Amino acid sequence: MTFDELNLDARVLEAVKGAGYTEPTPIQAQGIPPALEGRDVLGIAQTGTGKTASFSLPMISRLAKGRARARMPRSLVLCPTRELAAQVAENFETYSKGLKLSMALLIGGVSFNEQDKKIDRGVDVLIATPGRLLDHFERGKLMLSNIEIMVVDEADRMLDMGFIPDIEKIFGLTPFTRQTLFFSATMPPEIQRITDTFLQNPVKVEVARESTVASTVTQALRLITAERKDKLPNAKREALRDMIREEGDSLKNAIIFCNRKRDVTIVHKSLEKHGFDVASLHGDLDQRIRMQVLSAFRDGKIRLLVASDVAARGLDIPDVSHVYNFDIPTHAEDYVHRIGRTGRAGRSGKAFSLTTKGEEKYLKGIEDMLGIPIPLMEVAEAPKVEAAAEVEEEKPQRKARSIRGRGRKKDEDQTAKEVAPEAVVETKPAEQPKQAREEAQGGRQKNDRRPARGERKPRNNDRNEHGDRAVRGLGDHMPAFMLIPLPDLSRKKSSGDDDDNVADAA
Repeated sequence: MTFDELNLDARVLEAVKGAGYTEPTPIQAQGIPPALEGRDVLGIAQTGTGKTASFSLPMISRLAKGRARARMPRSLVLCPTRELAAQVAENFETYSKGLKLSMALLIGGVSFNEQDKKIDRGVDVLIATPGRLLDHFERGKLMLSNIEIMVVDEADRMLDMGFIPDIEKIFGLTPFTRQTLFFSATMPPEIQRITDTFLQNPVKVEVARESTVASTVTQALRLITAERKDKLPNAKREALRDMIREEGDSLKNAIIFCNRKRDVTIVHKSLEKHGFDVASLHGDLDQRIRMQVLSAFRDGKIRLLVASDVAARGLDIPDVSHVYNFDIPTHAEDYVHRIGRTGRAGRSGKAFSLTTKGEEKYLKGIEDMLGIPIPLMEVAEAPKVEAAAEVEEEKPQRKARSIRGRGRKKDEDQTAKEVAPEAVVETKPAEQPKQAREEAQGGRQKNDRRPARGERKPRNNDRNEHGDRAVRGLGDHMPAFMLIPLPDLSRKKSSGDDDDNVADAA
């Protein structure tokens, strides 16, 4: 079958051929015809099978006729993560080149004002994450009463992230007559309940057994051990580097998954320190940085990408050659989505997982879901643990207790006495008699009086050459102004009195 047989709009077909696609994938071949007829579709397929095109191509063909109104989008696509939403937006731009359809992307980490401007002009396709969509609605900037087609992508991931209440609320805000295209890799009971409630007689399209890995992916497992438990993280990082080096030139690029964001940072720094071309991606990064990292990895500028499960679903990077699970995922379904980043579109890929004895129960859950055991790799010798060269979590060193230090000092003194019992111990200044210490230091004698209040306290250097206390004040020195003789004022006074008497007589 070819895309020409699917009754798509001629302009959409031209865009598809321009993108290099000639034959539809199984889910596209089975899902596009009922979607073009306006029926609800329930798609169950593993990641990497072309689900995005299976709903975007019929949507664009149906929206080719009509016009959008301000603040009233004609269609809605809900995605669990910002990265997946941005990727869906790129696919819509690719497939709608020949049509004049407007589109808006509502995700967190981007200014509300720019998004409001697009909504005010009217959009045919609105792609959003649930939280940001409800934020716009509650601010009165958006109405969902004109939605003709609604798509829910990666519904099981929505369940894991706690978005199910938001999804139910959004369903209630859209018209009852809408067409719903619902896609999920697995069908847990909660997802089944939603489909039974909000989908009307859907066409079920299932192209693979639930939670299976593509046959083009080669899986392998490596058991990591260490002499001590605290050395296990170092051993895992060294084993990861060895596995990357062993692949050589066959490793074009790889995604390394960690369970925790803090481990993403540690593994990133470790690989970078050992000369690998690596970047990291997790939910705490700014949205602009996340998009730049993904773009650089997609363009081949970065060879290794250390990521949390934010990159496990929906990211369309067609030619990822390897996937490494630095940690075994705690949920078995996450293993399928991680492995699904490689071996896409019929390409071959390799998926290696590092495991420890503490992760046995998670590994058993994955193997039970797959129905087959994951082959164990044969390693010639266990990896050596690097102590100083590794990037380890800083642990506060416990400060030595003072009593322990005093005990050591006491033991040393006792040992010294036992080694040289006849040695003469020199008397310390603090152990000398008080009077002798004062005389040796030139201190106060018995007949010395204490200085009066306000009087300068005598210092040790206030003594003459005989050891007597020096004279205070000017001492033996007499200033010159004190040697000037005083005038005789008595004779001058008597002559003055006579002058006064003469004047009175006259």
